[in-house]
Amino acid sequence: MTNPTSQTQSPPASATPGWNEVVADWAADRRVFQVSWRKSMMWIFLLSDTFVFGCFLTGYMMVRIATTEPWPNVSEVFALTMFGQSIPLILIAIMTFVLITSSGTMAMAVNYAYRRDRVRCAALMLATAALGASFVGMQAFEWTKLIEDGVRPWGNPMGAAQFGASFFLITGFHGLHVSAGVIYLVIVARRVLAGRYERRGDYEIVEIAGLYWHFVDLVWVFIFAFFYLW
Repeated sequence: MTNPTSQTQSPPASATPGWNEVVADWAADRRVFQVSWRKSMMWIFLLSDTFVFGCFLTGYMMVRIATTEPWPNVSEVFALTMFGQSIPLILIAIMTFVLITSSGTMAMAVNYAYRRDRVRCAALMLATAALGASFVGMQAFEWTKLIEDGVRPWGNPMGAAQFGASFFLITGFHGLHVSAGVIYLVIVARRVLAGRYERRGDYEIVEIAGLYWHFVDLVWVFIFAFFYLW
């Protein structure tokens, strides 16, 4: 007589889900898209930062539209007197040119990184950091000038009080990103010169730093368009 329990077969071990299958499922995106976790995390961070800047700029537009007080004329507020003449937005134009130029030097640094030319890569990264520091210095000068003119986050003698709050919040938050980027680039450039990534055979960190820097430059283009040209 056949024992009924002997006919019950346990499923093969390969059909039983385990940690290997779970890990394989979670890592499937890497196999499909060939994106490392470091680059993925940077993209997630940049996406979250995009939402933050988007909220700031949207709030600025709503405040600008809803305010009943006259908005200051930015061409006059951000004008500089040079050679006896008042030139509107000259400092902002220089700042924008400097930041866009830094995007070009950063792109060349990434190119030399993948060519394994660590000297030129590090030199271009330091040049990018120097341009970023120059941008922050000009922004500090711009802040000082407005503060001397009486502009505060809670008040503005030239018109709508929301102007000061919007300006210091948006440009200050962006300036913090540029300052952090300058420090980040200097640290990575020093490690490139020391041959740290050469020994590992992986220069992806330079590309990741480039992603962050290009994002900072792109955000400034929107700030320039919404805040200084509108």
